[in-house]
Amino acid sequence: MREFLEFGLSGVVSPDTMRVVDKNADGYGVSVSQRMESAGSVLAGVVRSENPKSVLILCGPGNNGGDGFVCARHLAKDVQVKVIITGAPKTPESRAAFSALEACPAEVSAVWTPDDFKADIIVDALLGTGVSLPLREPYAALVAQMNACSARIIACDMPTPGARADRVIAFHLAKTPGAEVYSIGIPFASEVFCGEGELLLVPKKPAGSHKGSGGYILVIGGGPYQGAPFLAGLSALRSGGDVVRVAAPVDGFMPDVILERLPGAKIGKEHLVKLLKLASNADVVIAGPGLGSDPESLSVASKVVSAAKRAVVDADLLRNPLPKAQEQTIYTPHAGEFARVFGPVPEKLAERGIAVRDAANHAGETIILKGEIDVISDGKRVKFNKTGAPGMTTGGTGDVLSGVCGGLLARMDAFEAACAAIYATGKAGNIADEQTGDGLIASDLLRHLAYILYKEIDHAGIHTLE
Repeated sequence: MREFLEFGLSGVVSPDTMRVVDKNADGYGVSVSQRMESAGSVLAGVVRSENPKSVLILCGPGNNGGDGFVCARHLAKDVQVKVIITGAPKTPESRAAFSALEACPAEVSAVWTPDDFKADIIVDALLGTGVSLPLREPYAALVAQMNACSARIIACDMPTPGARADRVIAFHLAKTPGAEVYSIGIPFASEVFCGEGELLLVPKKPAGSHKGSGGYILVIGGGPYQGAPFLAGLSALRSGGDVVRVAAPVDGFMPDVILERLPGAKIGKEHLVKLLKLASNADVVIAGPGLGSDPESLSVASKVVSAAKRAVVDADLLRNPLPKAQEQTIYTPHAGEFARVFGPVPEKLAERGIAVRDAANHAGETIILKGEIDVISDGKRVKFNKTGAPGMTTGGTGDVLSGVCGGLLARMDAFEAACAAIYATGKAGNIADEQTGDGLIASDLLRHLAYILYKEIDHAGIHTLE
């Protein structure tokens, strides 16, 4: 694992990034409860270093508050501790931490007075990541009391919005400038290998959504290979896209996609005006599935990609000069296609990560290098993915991945969409492989994609509860 250290995270990370890492840690056997116990213990050690006689700990009902409960339990035997709670704990882990605290000699109350804020140290464990101003009550009043008092304030992981802090004790990674970072045992691989955490960033459609909220997607391909564009289109729908048009010189009918039948046996220059018009109304263009290597077809598809807002480029369209959309593009080469555009693929995985990062940096876009272990990079960040199964060598699974990328790219950042797409597609393959083995076909993945992306985990996140 040491060879992957250069791909790790550093500096200040966003709350969303930390949510991903947190959730990925579950997959390595380090549970939320374990992380909470470690965080609370670390926090208690920092408080002790200040040699206080009295400590006030402000705890919200989420996991940030749970860290505060653990901290209070570690301090309660030999330091005067009062814990103010803003409501009943909401997560199983914070409830367990609160239950353990009730067995300790700490005062716990849902009410407070200005005198409580005369403690030597105040620990701010009110709110976790994902909360912004203006605060509702009672948080606004508690922050006002903290800001007005003379006590030293130690923030748990990051300060409550609007609150001052003399020290910020961050766990695993800094989420705000100036934070002191302490390890709580999160495995390093949680940062560099894709896991369920990637799915936390996949947006769910809110109540009141209308048709089109999930994105309009255009698939351009077909001709030599007639099923590929339909597989990509159905996958885009299963990934949350609302309306998918397949523009292809093929016949066929699928009730869930709109076929824009292009006359002839291949995509040609006579189709360019129509394709450009379709692309202008699409949030994402998926280009390449089943397109073939005809020079005229490649030229037309490249022009459409260049006119698109966002695009996923796959298969034979992956050749120099690479077509590039106006905003963001995801390229999905296998080793041979990568070599055709960027050069040989190194044998060692860490070196492969460097090669993909360099290629993505050169292209200025996001690349998924497909393989036994996939590599994803946007030229700065690098991640690896282990999901997938031997049965996925069958034709069409790459078209499914392109469709998932397109469905997610309509509503997500390209790198995050690529990580979620490759993880979910591979996991769908794992499930299908268990059921069918070497008889797996690409359409088997469609049965599992939506559940993996939208139902399998709690999309509320890890530290977002107030």
